[in-house]
Amino acid sequence: MELTPSAHLDTFARDQLPPPERWPHLLFELPELAAYPDRLNCGAELLDRTVERFGADRPAFLDGEGGVWSYGDLLDRVDRVAHVLTTDLGVRPGNRVLLRGPTTPWLAACWLAVMKAGAVAVTVLAQQRAPELAVMAEAARCSHALCDARVLDDLHAAAVPGLRITPFGGDGPDDLLALAARHPKPYEAVATAADDVALIAFTSGTTGRPKGCVHFHRDVLAVADTFSAHVLRPVPDDVFAGSPPLAFTFGLGGLVVFPLRAGASAVLLEQAGPKQLLAAIGRHRVSVLFTAPTAYRVMLDELGLGDAADGAAPDISSLRRCVSAGENLPEATWSAWYARTGVRLINGIGATELLHIFISAADGDIRPGTTGRPVPGWQARVVDHAGHEVPDGEEGLLAVRGPVGCRYLADPRQAEYVREGWNLTGDTYVRRPDGWFRYVSRADDMIISAGYNIAGPQVEEALLDHPDVVEAAVVGQPDDLRGQVVVAYAVVRDGVARDSVTAAALRAFVRGRLAPYKSPRRIVFLDALPRTPTGKLQRFRLRDPA
Repeated sequence: MELTPSAHLDTFARDQLPPPERWPHLLFELPELAAYPDRLNCGAELLDRTVERFGADRPAFLDGEGGVWSYGDLLDRVDRVAHVLTTDLGVRPGNRVLLRGPTTPWLAACWLAVMKAGAVAVTVLAQQRAPELAVMAEAARCSHALCDARVLDDLHAAAVPGLRITPFGGDGPDDLLALAARHPKPYEAVATAADDVALIAFTSGTTGRPKGCVHFHRDVLAVADTFSAHVLRPVPDDVFAGSPPLAFTFGLGGLVVFPLRAGASAVLLEQAGPKQLLAAIGRHRVSVLFTAPTAYRVMLDELGLGDAADGAAPDISSLRRCVSAGENLPEATWSAWYARTGVRLINGIGATELLHIFISAADGDIRPGTTGRPVPGWQARVVDHAGHEVPDGEEGLLAVRGPVGCRYLADPRQAEYVREGWNLTGDTYVRRPDGWFRYVSRADDMIISAGYNIAGPQVEEALLDHPDVVEAAVVGQPDDLRGQVVVAYAVVRDGVARDSVTAAALRAFVRGRLAPYKSPRRIVFLDALPRTPTGKLQRFRLRDPA
């Protein structure tokens, strides 16, 4: 595919794109997608153009503690940070800037500033540990990092060669916010190409080695102009909230891109568990909610099964749109939520490789127990392992294509994900005769627990680093609350007690190396792992111990 001349002085990200023959076929059939100009900066489109359309006085971000940023405040702070990036820190268009911190308006402002400066955002979880951070920062060749001052330690411990770290939210003279206060606005956004790289989002594959998913400036707008515009259909008075962090593209879209594109506002919560979400809904009159099925199930327990006679139940009467993604939405959860709230859950499937949701349905289009239909601007089909479409009603691999496609950062696994121009998501689906798609299962060894993707082999590697562990195998097992939970089977050295004390020590060991949500919920000690005569691990026997 012919790319527009780049505005990037540092061309690393574009240079590491897959060869053109490995790209998926892209669709720009919707008029709004075909109308994108060759020069496009998504930060300016989401912020400057929105201010022009709706004014500067409307609320943009709420911090959950009573603080409100207007669109004018946000524009001022983003422009000041962009000045710091280019003037004080020497960030050049195309440089990769790592962003780390809990979900706050300042983290979102940093992301927008990176966009306007023409750099490439690499947003990572505040929970991730030094070894994980080192792998991603080095794979993306990050030159700079903006990090919440409260979570600096692991980033410093990662010891990434050449990485210049600037804290924000601290009290030092070199803190980003102190530097930003010295700069005036406005900042003229770099005139990036529509197909210049805007962000690299990392996901874990079944091997546990992170894959960098490369997305362009036009991709960021395309997910807003397809799923958000045609399925979610937000209005300027909407207030968004949700649980996914901004390091997940589910959260980036639902809490930053979609509300800004619509001129709406978002509540950005550092702690966004079900109880915190319920409190925020009532306090801020949240109307659009993004979270995983697990959270909806927990919130149902908090709400109770019937109307609260004493009036003590959380007030969620402001909700009009509730989006569920990150894992399969059980029909029972959909029905229970609808019965309790009167709100129809919008189910959806997305992928980091494709940036956001591409199959979904809303309102009268919803068929409980299905994911939905292809979002306008997208196509989907179910194929066999040879890539041939299977008849309706038969299980197969989900294949999709649209205005955004998988482009891994210098990774041979591109050939596995993209075949014959289609993106194969790794999910098993059935297409019903009426055109709706029903989820069956994951087609690989990825564990999906409470909306988090967890690669079993990565957890195995962490366990095997412990001196007492001889062998380890990690699988997902069904769980009513989380969908799946991480279960580890371990063989330990002679003389090591196979008891709860050792299990707790191993779980703590993993938490010290990986994000806490990846730590096994259970550890089962075995004499030996089940293997074939040739030595291959038989995971299926561990997934179903019976």
